[in-house]
Amino acid sequence: MRTIKIRDIASPISNSISNPSDCGYDKFVGLEHYDSGEFAITRYSGVELLTSTAKEFRADDILIARRNVYLKRAGIVKFDGITSGDSIILRVNENTINAVGVDRETIVDYLPLVLNTEDFWLYANKHADGMNSKRISKDTLLDYEFIIPSKEEITNLSKKAWAAYRLKEAYKRLLSATDEMVKSQFIEMFGNPVSNDRNWDYEPVSSVAPESTASHINDDQVWLLNLDMIESNTGNIVEKVFVSKEDVISAQPFDEGNVLFSKLRPYLNKVVCPKDKGYATTELVPLRPKQDKLNQTFFTNLLRSDQFVQFANDISGGTKMPRMPLKELREFKCILPPINLQEEFAAIVRQADKSKFELKKAIEAIDQVIKSLING
Repeated sequence: MRTIKIRDIASPISNSISNPSDCGYDKFVGLEHYDSGEFAITRYSGVELLTSTAKEFRADDILIARRNVYLKRAGIVKFDGITSGDSIILRVNENTINAVGVDRETIVDYLPLVLNTEDFWLYANKHADGMNSKRISKDTLLDYEFIIPSKEEITNLSKKAWAAYRLKEAYKRLLSATDEMVKSQFIEMFGNPVSNDRNWDYEPVSSVAPESTASHINDDQVWLLNLDMIESNTGNIVEKVFVSKEDVISAQPFDEGNVLFSKLRPYLNKVVCPKDKGYATTELVPLRPKQDKLNQTFFTNLLRSDQFVQFANDISGGTKMPRMPLKELREFKCILPPINLQEEFAAIVRQADKSKFELKKAIEAIDQVIKSLING
């Protein structure tokens, strides 16, 4: 075993793409497509709506999110595509045998594991620049030192870690299937919530779910919710970050009675039904459903529906950072099926959540195995 630096086995790549919507690639990886703590990136979007300059990557490159390093986002990609300037692209060198005595293919499997160890993220946080949005530089990344074992040890570790990862991915596919079942159930029971093809009663959102913040929180440490911490489509919280109350700037209080809707880039579909109180970025609109007319779970799923997301995206203004106009959100004709039918749907969602809870427990157990492998 010996100590090496990342720069000994990999190099940063920065091939600029000035016209990403017409670049020949069909896959774009943004910060929203990273999954914290995962050593592979599998999610992506199309390139049609992109206007900002991007960078190209190739299959087997490793992408690292350069900002908000506390979210622990780094993973290998198994496809060609483009990414934003917020990503650092690492490509394993061809001559790794000459450099460290281990072939390139073995290093390609191993390096994503190294970049997801607790030791690496402690290093990244310690040496990151900035206060609120801590960033890691290319030089800092390349200077990270770690112990490289023998090829046999690397191969054995990689096989075990990637086998556990594939099992976890199978459970995650079951989670996604459960979410799709809930979306299908919503449409089956209520139809299209935008066109209102079932002719339900309706009222503007401003009447049945007005904007309403919570009371200010007196705790010294408070939950601060930013958009990066919200998973697209599900509203799951990727990581709960607590900060000093004095450090809360440009944020508004929310509680369990709110539904938080992201007006920024609505195509990312970030809608949160919070289980606790905290402070949220002002990009999240704190709506408060009136319980006698609008079930919170029903309303959350309405805002997450494909039809509403498409509607919000179509009317959003701005090219680089489109936002849904608050006026349009307030005036949106929210369907109001009988409250007992809304509650029936909410009961189905609760049952689905119980199934998802068991799946998540299995995933967490596998995660612990993976962490013990790569941190050991």
